[in-house]
Amino acid sequence: MKLLKGFLGGLCLCTAIGCTAPASQKENVVAAEGLSQSEAVIKTIMERRSIRQYKPQAVNRDTMQTILKCGINAPNGMNKQSWEVRVVDNPDFINGVTELYKKANPKATEDPSFKNMFRNAPTVVFIANDPSYDCSQIDCGLLGGNMILTAQSMGIGSCCLGGPARFMKSPEAAEYLKKLNFSEGYELLYCIAFGYPDETPAAKPRNAEKVQFID
Repeated sequence: MKLLKGFLGGLCLCTAIGCTAPASQKENVVAAEGLSQSEAVIKTIMERRSIRQYKPQAVNRDTMQTILKCGINAPNGMNKQSWEVRVVDNPDFINGVTELYKKANPKATEDPSFKNMFRNAPTVVFIANDPSYDCSQIDCGLLGGNMILTAQSMGIGSCCLGGPARFMKSPEAAEYLKKLNFSEGYELLYCIAFGYPDETPAAKPRNAEKVQFID
């Protein structure tokens, strides 16, 4: 699964980079850094980290629109686009559901840096899939891969979140899940935190031995 995620992440950026800026602007940025287009893509992939501490300001909605546009332009099976996406940057929503989370998970507040259940991010994207289509989860993974790599190219940090998504589907958070207004039949799959990074984590090692060429 990790290998698949890595492959999909690399594939996603080929779509994502094309969405981040007009061709002339993109070429100017690449030229300024002395990088070819392929080198810039690889640099974005290799420098991207999961961010778990963010500055308080929400991501500008125009910036998020670009990130979302790149997301929905991800490859997907038979162009079913078997996802639904909801963006929340409303502090009342984030803080409200966090209060419920704290009641259910009081140990979470023992961390002095804890501010909200989405790794303190000011902007959260919720992604739901259509379970009636057996490749829907893959489509949603490609969608998210495009978004996090586009965000990285624009100086925006991100972190894919499973635990908060599980809590959102719990009875305690039912009212907040309802507010996301997903279509009938769609199920919340995961969340992505977005924001301006307030940390610079080092890369974690990867096991290249899990990749093999088969003759």
